[in-house]
Amino acid sequence: MQPFIAAMSKVRQAFFAAIIRSLLRTKSLLQTILNIWISPSIIKGENVEASTNGGATTSLRNGRKTGRDDFLEMVEQAFRPASSRKRLGELSEGLRKQFLESMEDNPLCMLPSYNHQLPSGDERGTFLALDVGGSTFRVALIELSGRDAGAGQEGRILKGATFKINHGVKQLKGVLFFDWMAERIEETLSGHTGGHDMSDAPLSMGLAWSFPIEQTSLRSGLLQGMGKFFLAADGLLGHDLGDLIQASCSHRGLNVHLNAIVNDSSATLLSKAYSDPTTRFALILGTGVNAAIHLPVHTFAPPKFGTRPEEWHRCAEHVIVNTELSMFGAGILPSTIWDNELRSVHPNPTFQPLEHFVSGGYLGEIVRLVLVDGIHTAGLFGGVVPPTLRESYSLETETISYMESDRSENLSKATAIFTSRHPRPSSSPPSLSDIQAVRTIASLVSTRASALVATGVHALWCLRNESESIAAHQTEHTLVAYNGSVLENYPNFKSNCQGFLDQLVEGSGGRRGVVELIYAEESSLLGAAVAGAVAALDVDDVVTGRLEGVAW
Repeated sequence: MQPFIAAMSKVRQAFFAAIIRSLLRTKSLLQTILNIWISPSIIKGENVEASTNGGATTSLRNGRKTGRDDFLEMVEQAFRPASSRKRLGELSEGLRKQFLESMEDNPLCMLPSYNHQLPSGDERGTFLALDVGGSTFRVALIELSGRDAGAGQEGRILKGATFKINHGVKQLKGVLFFDWMAERIEETLSGHTGGHDMSDAPLSMGLAWSFPIEQTSLRSGLLQGMGKFFLAADGLLGHDLGDLIQASCSHRGLNVHLNAIVNDSSATLLSKAYSDPTTRFALILGTGVNAAIHLPVHTFAPPKFGTRPEEWHRCAEHVIVNTELSMFGAGILPSTIWDNELRSVHPNPTFQPLEHFVSGGYLGEIVRLVLVDGIHTAGLFGGVVPPTLRESYSLETETISYMESDRSENLSKATAIFTSRHPRPSSSPPSLSDIQAVRTIASLVSTRASALVATGVHALWCLRNESESIAAHQTEHTLVAYNGSVLENYPNFKSNCQGFLDQLVEGSGGRRGVVELIYAEESSLLGAAVAGAVAALDVDDVVTGRLEGVAW
């Protein structure tokens, strides 16, 4: 009988907690009564993820006023514990377990590509690289000179062009979009082929494609919906992307051959691996987040590879894996009330848990939610929310990045950028303490993000060590190639990330600096060219990967 009574008690507590959550956002008399009579322990138990941050933030939702310093202290108590080495170590282990589970049967992440060869560094010649993104199409003729050419000289762009993908281009339906691509390729190649005789063997071409496809070989994949208002897939869903591009190029008389299709994370890994053979990871952090890793084939359950030719399985000992890192972390990430609020109105709150904590698409919004709370409860900005800040996602990550970069005593640049984008109803500018508060909040949010990104990399490093049977103290220097606007431009983000990564590696028995974040310049284009170089000239060789280098 006792277990039954205990179980019913828990049910009642959960029921009352649900009622309380819906009422705590109001400042009614009923809320005040509930605050007096309901146990705070029930309220604090409303979210498992948030429990690691204690009850410091709970008072910010119960209608109480607080001072500026007290408010900022509560914000720090909410975010700072997430960056402790103990907490990050636990999170890393949780992520590693989620990776392993996804390597068994998850169709959405830990996806083995068809790229099973890293470049030898001896690939030489002239290659055509294409990079199709959400707003630009880039074409480049790239000369690969080999790893022994010297640092920075391994690959250079002989000729390149960037074309804006405006609304009109996005509205091109079906093959018209690929015809537009072919026309831009012809325009770029006109009068310059890097010494390659276009009447001779086809010019090898690699493609970095930033949209979903169901890849079926190194050079082919089934086209899926592109989103972002693109109509290229209209009437072509399930058609082979490689064949579509090849046909459009052939119609214009272009003597080119598409040999490889890669996503942005794989391209980044390949681009840096061409110049440094210790590269085994890639990290992308801009509007979104993703990572690639080079892993042994045997660590995956056979269904993860789908239907592939036997030749591929005979040759492939390792494979480049698109992790879709953004999708991990469900149930184990250190949420605050503001993270919960962000997700509560998100159209797909559980699809990309990690991305909501770390990416440029969300950092500004988390800061906005905290700041609006501070305006209401602590009187920041005179207790008046600037009209633009009432709109979701109106505080851009770029804005808080500029504000954090201002190290001056009077924060004049930070004040100018904030007031120009978020003017107050009155003509008086925000006080210095208001701008300092914004910078403090932004710093706490961005530091936590850098810690969580480092933890994701550490979890992948541990996964690779385990899959390769490498003891942490035996590991040699390993590179993580990175790019993306947050890692490249947000002040101190990369250095903070490296610092947290060093702590985690040391805590795992490794050495500081053994895992190093290195910027991969022009990674999409160079990676596409390298992928094309590593690939074979015909379909059979694409499958078996016999070609070590292409020389024109």
